[in-house]
Amino acid sequence: MQVDKQIFWARLRHWFGTHRGIWITALSVILVVVVAASVFLLFYKAPVQVRDQQVQAAAEPVPEPPKYYSPLTGNLVPNEAAITAAVTGIMLENSPASRPQSGLKDSGVVFEAVAEGGITRFLAIYQQEKPQLIGPVRSVRMYYVDWIAAFNASVAHIGGSAAALAEVRNGSYRDIDQFFNPSAYYRSTDRFAPHNVYTTFARLDALNAAKGFTSSTFTGFTRKDSKQADVLTATSVNVKISSALYNSSYIYDPILNVYNRFQAGAAHLDREAGQISPRVVIVLKMKESTVFEDGNRQNIATIGGGTGYIFQDGAAQEITWSKPAKTSQITFTDALGVDVPLARGQTWITAVPLGTGGATWQ
Repeated sequence: MQVDKQIFWARLRHWFGTHRGIWITALSVILVVVVAASVFLLFYKAPVQVRDQQVQAAAEPVPEPPKYYSPLTGNLVPNEAAITAAVTGIMLENSPASRPQSGLKDSGVVFEAVAEGGITRFLAIYQQEKPQLIGPVRSVRMYYVDWIAAFNASVAHIGGSAAALAEVRNGSYRDIDQFFNPSAYYRSTDRFAPHNVYTTFARLDALNAAKGFTSSTFTGFTRKDSKQADVLTATSVNVKISSALYNSSYIYDPILNVYNRFQAGAAHLDREAGQISPRVVIVLKMKESTVFEDGNRQNIATIGGGTGYIFQDGAAQEITWSKPAKTSQITFTDALGVDVPLARGQTWITAVPLGTGGATWQ
């Protein structure tokens, strides 16, 4: 057995000796293959799988379309052109024989003040708002002209006091007095004169267009989004102007975040549209007196400044008002002199006499 092993190893050595070139070549080939495989595995990168034959680029975010707001009410409007839509102010009566009025609910801003003998009157201002029927239309006073001057607006009325007419007809205003434009107004048959003059926006828009009053550029009030206050301090407001027939009150509606208006102890209704409910109620204390023009006339000091109150979002705030010139817009600031923004929507502004007028709330 030992001899066989010796013979095997002897033959193996003899074979390697005689075939040295072959096995050296074989080892070299194996070494080259191993090295090549190692290099390939080291640098090999799997091909990227492309879906749909192309790499999908990351989608860019789509920008939100711009938003445009009415300078009169702060409400959202459909396009940039609507910002400069023509503004019209209309004098509306408030004697008991004129109630309920038409078109008052759908106005953007309302100024309320005593016209004469404690009887209040409204200057209702419209831009995007277009109620079908508006009235009864009555005469204008100087302080209403002072207020409308800041709005670059047409002034719809039937005559007025001597001082007001001299001012509104001086060429600086867009006067559309019924006296000179009778076709834009008409008298209804269901009420007695002088409480029966009405107009429509179809007529007023046609009149404005004929006179070239097709756009208005003005500075409105600072506005904010409407949001109920964290603490409700003014859910019931009483405004004293002159007498029980004309004093007003407001009850806060927390669901709609508006103030339902009452006067003479009853809900103040628009004849066609129902309950009048401004978003913001402002009471301004102003110096009032009686002066003689073409008779005894009410005089209200609208130029200058004073104090007042803003009621919005269920809360009350004491403010200072300022109007340095006729064409300047009224501004409202807090105790620190910071501008107070008003909630978007209808704004009702009432002038009350210093000393005898005012507002209480709870």
